[in-house]
Amino acid sequence: MPVILQKAWLFLPELSYLGMALALFFISLARRPDTARTQRWALAMALVAVAAAAVAAGGEGLLFWGAYRVDLFSQVFKLILTVATALVFMICRDLSGVEDRYHPEFFMFLSTCTLGMMLMVSSVELMSLYLALELSSFSLYILVPLRAGDDIDVEAAVKYLFIGITASCVMLFGMSYLFGATHSLYLRDIVAELPLLIHQPAAVVGMLLLLSGFFFKLAVFPFHFWAPDVYQGAANQVAAYIATASKAAAVALLIRITGLTGGTNIYLTDVLIVFCVVSMCLGNLVAIVQKGIKRMLAYSTIAHAGYVLMGVLTMTAGGYAGSIFYSLAYMIMNYAAFMVVVVVAAGGRNLNISDLAGLHRRSPLLALTLMIALFSLAGIPPTAGFTAKFLVFAAAMQQGYFWLVLVGMINATVSLYYYLMVIKAAYLDEPANPQEPITLSLPMRLLNYGLILAMVYLGLWPQHFLAVCDQAVRRVLGGGA
Repeated sequence: MPVILQKAWLFLPELSYLGMALALFFISLARRPDTARTQRWALAMALVAVAAAAVAAGGEGLLFWGAYRVDLFSQVFKLILTVATALVFMICRDLSGVEDRYHPEFFMFLSTCTLGMMLMVSSVELMSLYLALELSSFSLYILVPLRAGDDIDVEAAVKYLFIGITASCVMLFGMSYLFGATHSLYLRDIVAELPLLIHQPAAVVGMLLLLSGFFFKLAVFPFHFWAPDVYQGAANQVAAYIATASKAAAVALLIRITGLTGGTNIYLTDVLIVFCVVSMCLGNLVAIVQKGIKRMLAYSTIAHAGYVLMGVLTMTAGGYAGSIFYSLAYMIMNYAAFMVVVVVAAGGRNLNISDLAGLHRRSPLLALTLMIALFSLAGIPPTAGFTAKFLVFAAAMQQGYFWLVLVGMINATVSLYYYLMVIKAAYLDEPANPQEPITLSLPMRLLNYGLILAMVYLGLWPQHFLAVCDQAVRRVLGGGA
């Protein structure tokens, strides 16, 4: 095979999304674009991108003068990202929550955001990593204020923009520290130098500042302030995308960057433990008092970021593999919850928990999907969420963090309360006014069945995907940075 075709094969998932973004750009130039047709084209191209990511999953190599690494680790996350984006496109048939004139741009910026995150997970040079992060971030900054209706979207977008820019500047400052300490922007050189320098203050500070950009994406304390307002202010489909796809990219970069230290720095571990504990406690305790379903899910996201950090801070192959599995499980179960919100929220409005009253009568299938998703988020067996929590807890126990696991288990118990309040509203509460039944199309019913099956299957038989996660992590820890 010619060299140019080999390189294109390695870059196939990114090329598919680049082509999708360009096609949607030209569609947006039409004077009166057909929204339904645009959604169908976008979904078809997203499914092609999923196939491209699956086909290219076995590829390995370096591109762009060694600044871009394609390996099993990056390809696993690209597959997760393409699946998450395709799932979001599936619930975009009714975009009443987005201004009509911006529908083509909505799909285009979702595509460019996914492209940026795919570039992030393969970038092994700091400036390439930064540019990829900015491409995905600015696409989201544009998506948030596209919501139709009141001005809450503008307020959320401004807050998101300013906090995001601050996090990016802090991350860039951290990169300068690492460059000054190691005299290189390439992660392979930093891998060789950093374990020898990690006990120096400049290296530790640089690493923490660098990680702040990914903490922002993951909504980890103290970079979590944007999440509740952005979830509330963004259109429901945009909130679903932020809550699923962007989290997976952040976990990938956290694993790749923390893996550079070799797990030898106690100060970095201590900081991650503090962030982990505070994120879990803050997210779960504040979620209890929320009345809006999206704000509750936002604080739940902060808590789950703490659970993911528990696997990352172990800096072992088992902990990293557990975090990757947690990313996949969280993407599926959180998407399932947001999918129900999108379908129930007529006109793209924000839902209160009380608005779900009587859902089991209006649509038994939606109520079942919501219940399984919330049980999975709470970590109830035999769902994917239970297995994901078990994996990160087990990894922390093996490293001697018994008290940290105890805090995590207490927080998981606390979270069960507010998840049960939502299930109670859907199954036991009576609506204040009579509600019309919700009719689901055949594709939507199949989507619900598929999500339920996925959450149960990953809970009962996680070994196949977990084996892939373990192989991917060992590529990174074995010097594949």
